[in-house]
Amino acid sequence: MGRIICCGLGPGDPDMMSVRADRTVRGAQHVAYFRKKGRPGQARRIVEGMLAGDVTEYPMEYPVTTEIAFDSAEYVQLLAGFYDEWAERLARLARAVDVVVLCEGDPYFYGSFMHLHTRLQGRVEIEVIAGIPGMVGCWNAVGQPIALGDDVTTVLMGTLAEDELERRMRDSDALVVMKTGRNLAKVRRALAAAGRLDDAWLVERGTMPGERVARLAEIDAADCPYFAIVLVHGKGRHLDAAE
Repeated sequence: MGRIICCGLGPGDPDMMSVRADRTVRGAQHVAYFRKKGRPGQARRIVEGMLAGDVTEYPMEYPVTTEIAFDSAEYVQLLAGFYDEWAERLARLARAVDVVVLCEGDPYFYGSFMHLHTRLQGRVEIEVIAGIPGMVGCWNAVGQPIALGDDVTTVLMGTLAEDELERRMRDSDALVVMKTGRNLAKVRRALAAAGRLDDAWLVERGTMPGERVARLAEIDAADCPYFAIVLVHGKGRHLDAAE
């Protein structure tokens, strides 16, 4: 009886993988990973040159990404069928061998593997290897603390409604906005309405080749790749400040 091992790869730089993740990837004989059709996949790109020569690869190609609205019934149905199919395939494989599923960042933090994790419960042994979340690599790229003292840090999805984004941006100290991409103009408007735009940073491809760190107010709203995170640093009490 084999296992399914979901391996968190960290924010993108292979040097930021854990020793355990590195050892698992190099020793894997069966490796699965998500990717957009026709693309190599970010997780697969991270481990380039690390896989054994005789490894068997299982690219899990999404049936749809941005072609239709993510909250439409058609999108939900297509993705549910995709995850059902791959959960069944991986469960069958794991009856005899260990299967390593690659995951950017940390699998338990918005990781795509969690859609399989739910479907595989009680069917196969699952092991999850923690990884550094992508946002951690991004705020380290800026080079200043994301939160201090009593700061409240909020992680938001750029897919939220604009008024919801604005409300939560007003109510928190430090902010992390994921899933920017096509939502960047909306995120920018919400930050401006909340009075936070001048303090916002955009980090593209954090820790990866082509990394760019810039003030969001200075970036063209149309110029944003998929792998980008918006950050607003908290301004809490410094440890050396007067009580």
